[in-house]
Amino acid sequence: MSAPGAGHEYPAQEVSWQKRDVLLFANSIGIKADELHFLYELHPNFAVFPTYSLILPFKLTDQEVTDFYARAQSNPIPGVPKFDSRRSVDGQRKLTVLKPLPPTSAGKKFELRNKVIGVYDKGKAGSVIESEQSIVDAGTGEVYTKTVSSNFLVGQGNWGGPKGPSTINYAPPQGKAPDAVHVVQSTPETPLIYRLNGDYNPLHATPEPGVKMGFGGVIIHGLFSWNSAAHGILRELGGSDPKNLKEFQARFASPVIPGDKLTTEIWRMGTFEDGYEEVRFVTKNQKGKAVLSNGRCLVKVTGTKSKL
Repeated sequence: MSAPGAGHEYPAQEVSWQKRDVLLFANSIGIKADELHFLYELHPNFAVFPTYSLILPFKLTDQEVTDFYARAQSNPIPGVPKFDSRRSVDGQRKLTVLKPLPPTSAGKKFELRNKVIGVYDKGKAGSVIESEQSIVDAGTGEVYTKTVSSNFLVGQGNWGGPKGPSTINYAPPQGKAPDAVHVVQSTPETPLIYRLNGDYNPLHATPEPGVKMGFGGVIIHGLFSWNSAAHGILRELGGSDPKNLKEFQARFASPVIPGDKLTTEIWRMGTFEDGYEEVRFVTKNQKGKAVLSNGRCLVKVTGTKSKL
């Protein structure tokens, strides 16, 4: 029996980006000056960081600030309650890169195609919406990236829906030291810069929403932690070459507060899929608490930090 909402397709939406958007994204997730191919538009190997497509469902075609709440509420899902997006946080994301995005969308028409996988009732804690977003060349139908996402609607459960399937757990190997470690020091300004990519959720700018949701105030975008971990792994293992990242996923385990120090521990698993090695990781704050768990990606390991 399919889950409530399963198969519902939202209307396709046009997405677009400029080189300036790509540069801002690279800066906002902590890419370093020795990775100039992500930071300088005239570099001979200038490229989009491979996880950039995750911002496009927020940005769409806009260059101006948007009303996050109004946009999030605009497309209800048939057969499930109308949820309050103001009490929504990321649950988990898995990105698959099928083809690298060009440095600008100019000259092509790209669409976001978004469909519901299922909506699940987690009781008093809340509900989960699982969906798949694809970035597609509208002219040819070619899919560039696919992202399976889960969003957690805090305190919005107990409506009689199914609990949903349990997720596969990708635990790091026991008793083995990490093969690499990447550290990011966030600041109070971190979420204020990241939101300029197009994710204008007030939760990441002003304390009132976070207080109402029980976080105590502003928290950093889960996707900042997610994207900065992806950058760290590609930098430490994949030579900072965007072609070397095929899949990337992680669960948002706990909130990140501006000023937290994030340490990503990275393990090579020695197993391969189509030439990409399975890598597992966990990201912890300075207190040792996991903020990203269930971390798994497929990377071509080069052993050099940056070769471009």
